[in-house]
Amino acid sequence: MNPTFDPSQPIPRRNRKRLLELFLVSAKLGLTSFGGPIAHLGYFHEEYIRRRKWMDERHYADLVALCQFLPGPASSQVGIGIGIIRAGMLGGVVAWLGFTLPSVIALILFALLMQGFDLGGASWIHGLKLVAVAIVVQSILSMGQKLASDRTRATIAVLSAALSLLWHSVFSQVLVLALAGLVGVLLYRSKSASPTVPLTIPIHRRWGALCLAIFGGLLLLLPLLRQGAEAGSLAWFDSFYRSGSLVFGGGHVVLPLLEREVVPPGWVSQMDFLAGYGAAQAVPGPLFTFAAYLGALMGGIKGALLVTAGIFLPAYLLIVGAMPFWNALRQNAKVQGAFIGMNAAVVGLLLAAIYDPLWTTAVVEPADFALVSILFLMLVFWKLPPWIVVIAGALGGMLLGFL
Repeated sequence: MNPTFDPSQPIPRRNRKRLLELFLVSAKLGLTSFGGPIAHLGYFHEEYIRRRKWMDERHYADLVALCQFLPGPASSQVGIGIGIIRAGMLGGVVAWLGFTLPSVIALILFALLMQGFDLGGASWIHGLKLVAVAIVVQSILSMGQKLASDRTRATIAVLSAALSLLWHSVFSQVLVLALAGLVGVLLYRSKSASPTVPLTIPIHRRWGALCLAIFGGLLLLLPLLRQGAEAGSLAWFDSFYRSGSLVFGGGHVVLPLLEREVVPPGWVSQMDFLAGYGAAQAVPGPLFTFAAYLGALMGGIKGALLVTAGIFLPAYLLIVGAMPFWNALRQNAKVQGAFIGMNAAVVGLLLAAIYDPLWTTAVVEPADFALVSILFLMLVFWKLPPWIVVIAGALGGMLLGFL
């Protein structure tokens, strides 16, 4: 049985060695894990489970199931969870740092390059916007097959898309997800809960409860504290914290949330936003590091670090908070029903995002549609790595610039 976390105790020498090893292994994954969250889980399985045997197959599958149910970047949360099980709560932070830093650094550099050389109007940037269209369409198809494959869930997805497009407000995404969760409870409450495998967690329930309380407290208090501040550190942190708190279903869903936070107030132009989203597909690691690019455009390196911490903090608080209670929650059919409804709504939010802001701003000419179709073909049918598709999109955008 693993010991529970006690922050009052010094870090033992053995755990310091584990923390160093954990950082080096997770940094290796952060440098090499291309392909999105599903691919990341495959990399984790190979490195953490098969090669190092830090967990067994059964517990890894259970941890993945937990992270699929929580809002936030699923692959990052799996990495945090493995770090926690390996070396306690600090191990979760170390695992996250190693996996996240490479792409954060790359996207900050890209943002500074955009600012220094005024590349915003370059034709290859338009090509990156079209890459973003192809990748989100691929995500919709992939997630729709898993999360909205029957008539009821497809209906939830389409209605969620319609509400998201017709009702633009700070709280629309939250309420759409909440309504979908309520519908899921009503429709699936009589469904028996799936059998589960207990997961041994080295965190006492009191620490889990404290993290959940901090998560909820920040979600409620930050919007109140930022009242009257149209820009600045507190407003930025609130917007990115709230976005990181509401993302169900993977990193691509953060696109419409962040777009509505940073573009209307003028913190980032829509052109720069979509260009950075395309560039984020070319780097390894979690897509949430797109926040570092936006933060660098808004406030330099300090802004990048601030909003990166803001968007990832909910993921850490939620995984630490949920892990001690997960074995009991998974047995509740109503909880499972709520997540079925919310996961279907996630497909709808992506469907709305493919229209606005992606399609309306990127696909404006027949040639744009032709290039998007080719990029989609490369992703879905040729199954080429995303970084190759990103390069092809940039080159295609340059070619369109000459036509």
